[in-house]
Amino acid sequence: MLAFLCLVLSALLWISGLASSLSRPSVQNDLELHQLELASLAADLVPPALAPALVGDNPRARLAEALSLQIGAADPPAPALRRLELALLERSGSKAEIAPAASLRELIPMVEARRRPLLEALLRGERLEPGEQQSLLAAWQAPPLVAQLSCEQLGGPQSQCPAASHRSRWLGRLIAVNLLPALLLLIGALLLVRELWLLVRGRLPSPPPLLGPPLSLVDATLLIAGGFVLIGELLLPQLVQPGLQSVLRSWVASPALGQGLQVLLLYLAVTLTPLAILGRMLRAAPEPAPAGGWLQWGWLPPTTVLRQALLMLLLVMPLVALSSWLVELIWSDPGGSNPMLELLLNGSDPLTLACFAITAMVLAPLFEETLFRGVLLPVVGRWLGSRGAVLLSAALFAAAHLSLGEFVPLFVLGIGLGVLRLRSGRLAASVLMHALWNGLTFVNLLLLGS
Repeated sequence: MLAFLCLVLSALLWISGLASSLSRPSVQNDLELHQLELASLAADLVPPALAPALVGDNPRARLAEALSLQIGAADPPAPALRRLELALLERSGSKAEIAPAASLRELIPMVEARRRPLLEALLRGERLEPGEQQSLLAAWQAPPLVAQLSCEQLGGPQSQCPAASHRSRWLGRLIAVNLLPALLLLIGALLLVRELWLLVRGRLPSPPPLLGPPLSLVDATLLIAGGFVLIGELLLPQLVQPGLQSVLRSWVASPALGQGLQVLLLYLAVTLTPLAILGRMLRAAPEPAPAGGWLQWGWLPPTTVLRQALLMLLLVMPLVALSSWLVELIWSDPGGSNPMLELLLNGSDPLTLACFAITAMVLAPLFEETLFRGVLLPVVGRWLGSRGAVLLSAALFAAAHLSLGEFVPLFVLGIGLGVLRLRSGRLAASVLMHALWNGLTFVNLLLLGS
């Protein structure tokens, strides 16, 4: 009865979370804007033969159009920095519905006094030296494209504008966020064709026996629904977060670092109860653990683990990309993404980013794979078989992220992680693949971010 009650309450909580994700802003629009900003910075540096693939046609005009749409639809009103960026793009020659000068004049009463000298200098058409420009831009904490557009319009040596003074940085980032994913997708597609051919010919090796903890479905339900969802996700944050915020505000001077530490420590709090419950269940097992332990980590040899994780990562990438494309094709605005994506995209403090990196690339893979592929998959596999267990664990893994728009791609990723757990016979390969996936996402957001 307790397991049934936990299951019902967890289902209601997850359904509510998935439904509320529809009203959260999506990070996809910000990703597109950052990609266009990067293309605008590097457009003049790209060889003509690669320009269609890397920057497309007139990235500044496309960026101005996208910014105009975002600002027009923003509620609450868009930040002044975004409005300044649009006004600068309009002044640089992009098509605009209102006069650029009017846009700048409208901004003056909207911003504090320390930000107004830049707007006034732009309106007067002054020619300023690089040091003077930097002084005016400092009040805005201007990102590179705003600094580049301001440099172009305030005069001074073009060789000292961001696009020219950091040529290799922008070109390298542009190649990394465009060509590298395309290359990985191509390799993955070729490997997927090979895998399907081996499957049709019956030449894929048989998976090893599926070993796992000696838990019942009731045990697994209490662990995941009770320990993870109700206590870890619902109760503990309510108890821990207020005190944690107060302590961090007192001890940590940087608000950004405080936010990063809060994410890290709250995630640790979420993991404590289910892992403690799992440890108690395993210690109470009536039979001795098999070779390799109940969870079958199998970290050795590390080269084998890495090879298995990389192969499945490449195989699943084109499938996740295809599922994401189909979702966007059918559903143009699926709602919010994982909130951490926005934090990563707009973060700049190294220590804060290190907190996010530890959470995303170490804690999340270890904890989520322990629950979904280490416990749930083998336990459910005794009743549903391997295929049913892979599908169910993937569905719950996707639902746990509470993002309806990302449910299908995460479900596909979860299938890949489950298949890897079956084929490798070890949990370590799934953990490493999960960490690599999050790592690729993390690096991509860093390259696009300011």
